[in-house]
Amino acid sequence: MQDPAQQIETVYRQSAPRIRAALIRLLGSFDLAEEALHDAFLEASREWPTKGMPRNPVSWLVSAGRFRTIDRLRKRALLDRHQQDIAYLSDLAQQAEDEPVTIDDDMLRLIFTCCHPALPEEARIALALREVCGLTTEEIARAFLGLPATIAQRIVRAKARIRDQRIPYTVPEGQALEGRLETVLAVIYLLFNEGHMRAGAAERLCEDAIHLGRLVASMLPDAEALGLLALMLIQQSRRHARLDARGDLVLLADQDRDLWDRSLIAEGEALLCRIHAAGEIGAYGLQASIALCHALSPSMADTDWRRIVSLYDLLLEASPSPVVRLNRAVALAEVEGPSAGLLQVETLLADPLMQRYSLAHSVAADLLRRLGRVEEARQRYKAAQELTAQAHEVAFIEARLRALNASG
Repeated sequence: MQDPAQQIETVYRQSAPRIRAALIRLLGSFDLAEEALHDAFLEASREWPTKGMPRNPVSWLVSAGRFRTIDRLRKRALLDRHQQDIAYLSDLAQQAEDEPVTIDDDMLRLIFTCCHPALPEEARIALALREVCGLTTEEIARAFLGLPATIAQRIVRAKARIRDQRIPYTVPEGQALEGRLETVLAVIYLLFNEGHMRAGAAERLCEDAIHLGRLVASMLPDAEALGLLALMLIQQSRRHARLDARGDLVLLADQDRDLWDRSLIAEGEALLCRIHAAGEIGAYGLQASIALCHALSPSMADTDWRRIVSLYDLLLEASPSPVVRLNRAVALAEVEGPSAGLLQVETLLADPLMQRYSLAHSVAADLLRRLGRVEEARQRYKAAQELTAQAHEVAFIEARLRALNASG
């Protein structure tokens, strides 16, 4: 049984993005919502230890954050230009007294707002990662392999434009919906990946991403929307096998495949069948096809690696990127041996941007380890360790380094 402090921490890790999204809609301001989020958890830390956790902690926190904000604004004796805001918020408060808080689709509204065409293209995903995924500026900079100061400026300017142009927190329809689809899908994909990488309690982000993916696919059953949903479902099928009892990372080769959720795999496979029947497949559909190859294989040894390499070749045509090339190198190593894969990875690591990507060093380290080049593998693992902040990844790398040291 968790103590109150642990309960609050768990709720924050699992649900802070959903709470923030609801508060942004209700308060009409990114900055007010951020203050409200902190106020809500501060109030929880005061009340929950004595009164216990409420039945619906997310709704409780949304209400607490909103009402604390309204009270604070009233007490500030704000300038005249804020009086309309106070009246608006007071109306919301009055309406909410007899109505339950509904936040199921607030994250989707927020994503579409962050992806509005009035915002600079380079700022849209950065803003969404900050406000929807809850990433820090430094984490976003690492994701983009960019500078934190540059990312921060983009986010500030995008927020100002939303405020100044009064961009609505709504899901568009028709052509406006289609026009934002590509960026919206990219945000949902990054939201899922963030939960997948963090693992543990943060995997709630994966569930949120799948929920959002279902909503988008139902509104606009585009091949890429279906492909992304299929990809997330298949990846999520392995959630119970990815970490061991201690919370340490378990590689695909070592996972207990009996723990994989076959219903999610079957749902993803059915979506891929719909895509193939329509005769159209894009980057997300190709990634889902690769994931399905793994999901349907009885073991690592029985995986059709040649097909996976071929699918990566198609993916490179549809959506070329260094990360796709890195993943292809891993598959190539299974077909032609670790030397062939390592050659591809070393070429990628010649790029200064990839030198800042921890997984590139981890892949190189593993291939070097398999080739018996222990000292080189050790250096690569250390480089990867310096570039990651994920606890389970750090623990995995430390275990690899201990194994290398034990082997001499």
